[in-house]
Amino acid sequence: MGRGEATEGIEALASVGRETVQDRVYGQLRESLIHGAFDAGEAFPVAEVAQRLGVSSMPVREALARLVSERALETTPGRRVRVPLLTRARARDLAHARALIEGDLARGALPRLTGEDLARLEALTRDYEAAKDLRTLARLNHAFHFGIYARAGSTVLLPVVESLWMQAGPYVRAAARLHSPLTDPAATLHHRGLLAAIRANDAGAMRDELGADVSRTFAILERAGAAVWNEAKGAAA
Repeated sequence: MGRGEATEGIEALASVGRETVQDRVYGQLRESLIHGAFDAGEAFPVAEVAQRLGVSSMPVREALARLVSERALETTPGRRVRVPLLTRARARDLAHARALIEGDLARGALPRLTGEDLARLEALTRDYEAAKDLRTLARLNHAFHFGIYARAGSTVLLPVVESLWMQAGPYVRAAARLHSPLTDPAATLHHRGLLAAIRANDAGAMRDELGADVSRTFAILERAGAAVWNEAKGAAA
């Protein structure tokens, strides 16, 4: 993995407090999924997750049910809740949806981005380039992208993109194992390109850079060949 190891799964979860426990359980699981903390096929035994988080089983069940409804997790025929397996068809669908919707948000954000926003995005990019572990890298990448998307002001599309990032998390994790962004000097190439497009007020360049950035993860998996996909195990309990 080069300079860092893949983010841990359930072991990475920290204990949460008792106040607003249902939302906090959901929020931590959601954030971990967005940041690619879980492997495809990783199961979520309710008792184990509840013990790890220091809560009762009920808020865990409710959080898992919510994440299943959002397609970030799935229920197997054996009634286990797990991260969906990697399939080529879903990867291509996610890449297409993300490029379309995130491109639209970026174009909507462009005329609203201020000098202060640009300075913050530049600082996030510098921090991203200096990151030493994948967890920090994932957090900074999320902050960079959503720092742009939030400026579009769309209360409809932003939650859609957040859901797509949850679904894409295991694909990002798998791609990082094949080609670690920590050791790849080109990992921030498209972030730098997006910054240049913002400075130039160039919506076309912004769309192109964003599309290339989104597709990069999925292209790594495509190049890896059949071994990375789980089509044959998709129906396994």
